[in-house]
Amino acid sequence: MNDQQLFRYSRHILLPQLDFEGQQKLLNSKVLIIGLGGLGSPVALYLAASGVGRLVLVDDDAVELSNLQRQIVHQQATLGQSKVSSAKAALHALNDEIDIETIAQRLEGEALLAAIAAVDVVVDCTDNFASRFAINAACYQLSKPWVSAAAIRMEAQVTVFDPRLPEMPCYRCLYDDAGGELQQSCSESGVLAPMLGIMGSIQATETLKLLAGFGETLAGKLLMLDAMTMQWRQIRLKADPDCPVCHHNEN
Repeated sequence: MNDQQLFRYSRHILLPQLDFEGQQKLLNSKVLIIGLGGLGSPVALYLAASGVGRLVLVDDDAVELSNLQRQIVHQQATLGQSKVSSAKAALHALNDEIDIETIAQRLEGEALLAAIAAVDVVVDCTDNFASRFAINAACYQLSKPWVSAAAIRMEAQVTVFDPRLPEMPCYRCLYDDAGGELQQSCSESGVLAPMLGIMGSIQATETLKLLAGFGETLAGKLLMLDAMTMQWRQIRLKADPDCPVCHHNEN
């Protein structure tokens, strides 16, 4: 780190859990953020501010007026632009030292595998089951940790899936992709704007912990928030021995 970086990240370096070595790990890290909406906005802003060296931003949508209620990385001036271009400009305005790659299309198949293989941590900021099932399968195949959150109305949840750890559940252990669940969306049910900031900030925190190797992550735990009462609840997650993705029954 040069003198400017030492000053910029001094509040991190002062933390004994992070220190100089941890901050240097962040500067050398690569993170894939899939979705630049309500969750991806605070995730991207905090990871950029924290000095994560390379961010890969993925989203195939353009900025719309209704996004601005909660997607704080975008502005009125970027209406109509691709979300990844809008986000890249905002992040570079915050920290022009980091490297930002943009992918303005939905990643599937080999393209998704290649993008995940090139990074250290994946952050799921999508809003649908299909994308999460695909991310889960690819991350498990490549043994990459990923941080996932979801929010609807005034309820939200966040967790970490880390296939590097023994007996950890994967996303498919929790949700059945053959059940034909009704997919709810913010456009249909609404969502409280600052709640996405809370969950996105937790996702960013968990990502920094994974990258720098400090603290205890949410792997194997699901943290849930009811914003109506501001009640938090944490439950333990168990691996499914019959899961078709992580195959805990092989042993």
